[in-house]
Amino acid sequence: MTDATEDIPSVEHVSGTGVPIRGNDIDTDQIIPARFMKVVTFDGLGQFSFFDQRFDDEDDPKEHPMNEERFQDASVMVVNDNFGCGSSREHAPQALLRWGIDAFVGEGFAEIFAGNCLALGMPTVTADHESIESLQQWVEDNPDGEIDVDVAAETVSFGDNEISVSVDDAQRQALVEGIWDTTALMGANQNAIDETAASLPYL
Repeated sequence: MTDATEDIPSVEHVSGTGVPIRGNDIDTDQIIPARFMKVVTFDGLGQFSFFDQRFDDEDDPKEHPMNEERFQDASVMVVNDNFGCGSSREHAPQALLRWGIDAFVGEGFAEIFAGNCLALGMPTVTADHESIESLQQWVEDNPDGEIDVDVAAETVSFGDNEISVSVDDAQRQALVEGIWDTTALMGANQNAIDETAASLPYL
């Protein structure tokens, strides 16, 4: 029998350069405005990430970290508190994933946003306000510097620094054991699902 997790990669750590997004209570409508959600697939959503914060009414660029050349290859987003609040739209993490983000380090995340990120294999790890401010400033000063998010060990390393972070127990287990992709798990266990369904008297 095929191992249900063999095609799902474990996410023990994520490494990459960072992009700082400052501000508390950044909601999903800011992350991906509703008018860009009228799509059949999520392909191409990345270019519309934070669109109204990045462009004015004439589509001219405004000052925003995601418009800066030095952060264009970033894969770790460093945010403040209650990031991803508001509506439960899964388009928000889908858009950021397609912009190039693989992990989030922040003070706190909205529960549904964090759940939607987990379904994509994107860790959302948290630390205290001072640690996040320090990391955001370090990213500003070292845009080419590598950040290593160790999900299993619950640490984030950057430069000569290391901070302790918190990872939700269920999220850490799912990422480290490679059981975060529920769609793939169901596909891999289709025979077991069919057998269970066949044994149920009401189906």
